[in-house]
Amino acid sequence: MASPLLPVSEALTRLLEPVRAVADTESVPLGEAAGRILAVDLVAKLTQPPFHASAMDGYALRSADAPDVGAELTVVGQAAAGHAFNGQAGPGECVRIFTGAPLPEGADSILIQEDAERLSENRIRTKFPVTVGRHIRPRGQDFAEGETVLRAGVRLDYAHLTVAAAMNHPQVEVLRRPRVAVLATGDELVHPGSSLQPSQIIASNTFGISALIRANGGEVIDLGIIPDRQDLIENAIAKAVAEKVDVLVTLGGASVGDHDLVQASLKAQGMSLDFWRIAMRPGKPLMVGSLRDMRVLGLPGNPVASLVCGTLFLEPVVAKLSGTRPKARMAEALAAKPLAANDQRQDYLRARLSRDADGRLIAEPFDKQDSSMMKIFAHSDCLIVRPPHAPELAALTPCPILLLRDFDR
Repeated sequence: MASPLLPVSEALTRLLEPVRAVADTESVPLGEAAGRILAVDLVAKLTQPPFHASAMDGYALRSADAPDVGAELTVVGQAAAGHAFNGQAGPGECVRIFTGAPLPEGADSILIQEDAERLSENRIRTKFPVTVGRHIRPRGQDFAEGETVLRAGVRLDYAHLTVAAAMNHPQVEVLRRPRVAVLATGDELVHPGSSLQPSQIIASNTFGISALIRANGGEVIDLGIIPDRQDLIENAIAKAVAEKVDVLVTLGGASVGDHDLVQASLKAQGMSLDFWRIAMRPGKPLMVGSLRDMRVLGLPGNPVASLVCGTLFLEPVVAKLSGTRPKARMAEALAAKPLAANDQRQDYLRARLSRDADGRLIAEPFDKQDSSMMKIFAHSDCLIVRPPHAPELAALTPCPILLLRDFDR
């Protein structure tokens, strides 16, 4: 007697419970660190700014020399970014200064150039009151040497990388990317670009599943396409074990038919099977197990079922291994048309999104939902989620959706 189908929520809990974030770290050049997870606190190696700097183009002067509008001063030199003035601003003197230049010794204020009247080549008159410290970026205003600026666990983005560079870090210590091996099986599969022979089809799943892995911080180890021979499948599994991958994803062949050899091959290599039949449509033959330190996730060979299961189950596994959270995909929309009552399997209907005149999100399912139709999946913005035994749903009634991509139209 077949085992009962496992609810999606229970399957996800059982899949994720033993998964832990990768603990190994590696040092990478700053230019290659975007999207990586910082493994240690990042401390500033210097003070920024390293000196009192001008925030504007103008004149550096002593505020005591310009207590009132109309004060006249002598220009004794010039300071520019990267070129400090090698002297000081004495009584009645000022220095022509440009943004980013070090403040000359003796000066405590900046008169911006619009507020200065040029009397001659080296004489100016103030047209605006001077305030002590005005238009000056004090030393250490941004951060100080030894200050912890970035904490471990942050996913490094463009802003983090900018400040890391400013702190004088050419490299950063990050968590190792989760290593995910992808194994496609089937005598009928050939690579894109091949000339198809009778009974052959193009192997497409690997590309979508690999992209999903990379989008969630994983590194893909492509084990290729293996024919339906148990010895060759076992060799590929052994390669994944030898390469110490964190997750092995198999595509197809996970059921128990005469030509479905993946589950048997994994068990022969020592896999402990957790579960493999889920109460969902598409994607019932999902397989989950463990082989030594490697989590095993067997996705259906059907392309759409594989992508749906990859979104629901593989994405959160890779995200958790990466030390991050998966994308927040669940939302709510109004059903564009009536939806029929559902059976015991949680249904995922491919749908397009739009907005009505009031800005409400409307989900319109495609008329055809055959799980082999990849074009419909590619044109879908979301999946309408129909829980087990859901009653008939009237048009324009709220329903849960799973977003496949960002939608802001």
